[in-house]
Amino acid sequence: MTASVPARVAPRLLVWARERSGLSVDDLNHKFPKLTEWESGERAPTLKQVEDFARATHTPIGFLFLPEPPEEQVPIPDYRTIGDLGVRRPSPDLLDTIFACQQRQEWYRDFAQVTREDPVDFVGSLTTSVPVVEAAEQITATLQFDPGERGHTWSDALRTLVDHADELGVLVMVSGVVGANTHRKLDPDEFRGFSLVDRLAPLLFVNGADTKAAQIFTLAHELVHLFLGDTALDDADLAAAPTTNPVERWCNQVAAEVLVPLASLRDALPPDAPVTDELESLAGRFKVSTLVILRRVHDAGRLSWDEYQTAYRGELARVLEILGERSGTGGNFFNTQPARVSKRFARAVIVSTLEGQTLHRDAFQMLGLKKLSTFEELVSRLGTG
Repeated sequence: MTASVPARVAPRLLVWARERSGLSVDDLNHKFPKLTEWESGERAPTLKQVEDFARATHTPIGFLFLPEPPEEQVPIPDYRTIGDLGVRRPSPDLLDTIFACQQRQEWYRDFAQVTREDPVDFVGSLTTSVPVVEAAEQITATLQFDPGERGHTWSDALRTLVDHADELGVLVMVSGVVGANTHRKLDPDEFRGFSLVDRLAPLLFVNGADTKAAQIFTLAHELVHLFLGDTALDDADLAAAPTTNPVERWCNQVAAEVLVPLASLRDALPPDAPVTDELESLAGRFKVSTLVILRRVHDAGRLSWDEYQTAYRGELARVLEILGERSGTGGNFFNTQPARVSKRFARAVIVSTLEGQTLHRDAFQMLGLKKLSTFEELVSRLGTG
């Protein structure tokens, strides 16, 4: 089949690929002006056009030559809820992110075996039968994340939690894009994070396109899953109603208790003053965002669900306006990229490459790099040279 010969692609496959990508005909019209005719079957694209269309819609090209659209499923347990109903059609951005993380985890597991690293003891050390407060205390002690150990601000606390988890052996990946492609931004409304359990290479991913104020809750939530020994895809939404899924409900409760112990919050809450007037001071005390404090104030019984929802929407709007952020994709590449792939993973790939065990070509692919000079600068920044 030459590039100019019409390709035998069923029109319904083209419609499926476009809808799967979340793009409309108008979104693609500038690049594929005959798309409407392709989808109706009036015309057929050439092989070259099919290849271009597959790239534009992030579709494996082999899928487009199947007789029927494939039934794609998330390859890990899906705990996301919209009215407690699982999200049925995963986007290519979500699938590609999970697959990339699974590949990194597999590589790191092999590296850990070769270098004789010890298993991460806390993985799978808890069960949902453990009382919430007891589980939170164990996690806090393991991660050295008592309020007095979190730094001065909730941004410090987020970095501290990432660093402590990294030191314990967790591959912590925080990214708002697919790989290093800043044109493929992840959607926090589709997912906020996931965990991939492995004793040698436990991995968690936090959607960095979410607000930084919300990322710390997602990070804590995914860490709870690792302590539980539970691989899961989550939405971990502070504003969501309590889920009926018992595992997710327990993880949410423990994550919240890790960040803001309820007994300590009750002691700190003034008995008479409006709690919304105390958000900033309480956030400063516990080194978390005001959004997390609001949720815990509701958990403490000081705000009804409706009051909490109203207050949360107002506070979220205020936070977004002040910080001007809904994305963590900017910043210095040499700070951002190691966070996207995990500093622990990046250091391991660099060491393996410098020792001649991994080809530079493969290292560049795994680290999202294109040039040797960038690799050398990353070596210098991470102190592994």
